[in-house]
Amino acid sequence: MNVKTILRLVIITSTITFFSFTACKKGSVPNGATAVASDEPKLKVNTILTDQEIIWGMDFLPNGDLLFTEKKGNFKRFSKGQITQLTGGPTNISSANQGGLLDIKIHPKYAQNGWIYASFAGIESGATNLTLVRFKIDGDKMTNLETIFKASPTNKWRGHYGSRIEFDKNNMLYLSIGEGGSSSRGGANSSNMNAQNVKEAWGKVHRMNDDGTVPKDNPILAGNTEPTTVFTYGHRNPQGLIMNQATQELYEVEHGPKGGDELNIIKKGNNYGWPLISYGVNYDGVTVSENPKMEGMVDPIFAYVPSIATCGLAFVTSDKFSAWKGNLLVGGLAGQYLSRLVIKDNKFVSEHKLLEKIGRVRNVKQGPDGYIYISVEGPGRILQLIPE
Repeated sequence: MNVKTILRLVIITSTITFFSFTACKKGSVPNGATAVASDEPKLKVNTILTDQEIIWGMDFLPNGDLLFTEKKGNFKRFSKGQITQLTGGPTNISSANQGGLLDIKIHPKYAQNGWIYASFAGIESGATNLTLVRFKIDGDKMTNLETIFKASPTNKWRGHYGSRIEFDKNNMLYLSIGEGGSSSRGGANSSNMNAQNVKEAWGKVHRMNDDGTVPKDNPILAGNTEPTTVFTYGHRNPQGLIMNQATQELYEVEHGPKGGDELNIIKKGNNYGWPLISYGVNYDGVTVSENPKMEGMVDPIFAYVPSIATCGLAFVTSDKFSAWKGNLLVGGLAGQYLSRLVIKDNKFVSEHKLLEKIGRVRNVKQGPDGYIYISVEGPGRILQLIPE
């Protein structure tokens, strides 16, 4: 079933027209970039489904069915206007604090192998890990469930899990994981150095084969004697990950502390600095670093100052949004809007606010029909954006 059929069978459809062209003022940002305003198309907004819990992850099956996850631990399918809960999922999901059932991703070769991937916070010995599983579906039942990756069960404060799942053209799987640990305080004296510890899974972007094994061409990082799944490190809480399939450049957004949400281009072996440097400050106002740059650490191509609490990331390739081609769309939780970033030659040009005060935007996807889909909280709902 294609998305057009879904739209004819939606549970609730509401149409709102937005016409905004607001550029966000920024503080100190990398590259000395400044924001400028530009006209935005009028957007028709359809409510595809609503009255759900927090919808963390979503992805489309080849037949147009929509799979989505609820933070509290439910896997659901939206098909022919009906929502069905899948059975047979993991039983050790911890939804406390920032945990729960997180991202979901369809394998690029799903038609051939049937694999679906999901990440979640797993409870273990009184603490939590970050677990990546894959499974298949038979009707509304999950089958062949297997764990292919798991971080150490050391996240006692149950925050900063990340996480997003992405594939490249060679079917390599990328998984972002937050720093976990005992605290989120930044600085040289931070009690949580997970992100800088290359032997620790937390605070990383991992690269693995689609069965969870280590690719032979992964980096051998200082202190290790062989490749691991760790591809990059120094990440705080990366909740957006998207591949530009044309250039094979991987973009990532992560939460900063008080200020300093980052947009990074993920490259093999790079150190992105947390908790040693940041464009933000700690929540009590204490400076993370006097200088947001440090030798040997990669500067983001853009930083949100103040933070919008970035969550979800999409790369626009659709002819339906021709004026936005090559732009990035970023969800804002605290910001409660959809952020459109214009990037040229891997440098920030401008940032534009869409759908202001729409609610906490948890995820954003470009659908197989070329339209944009966002999940918004309060209640959990999925909206479709169509340019008028």
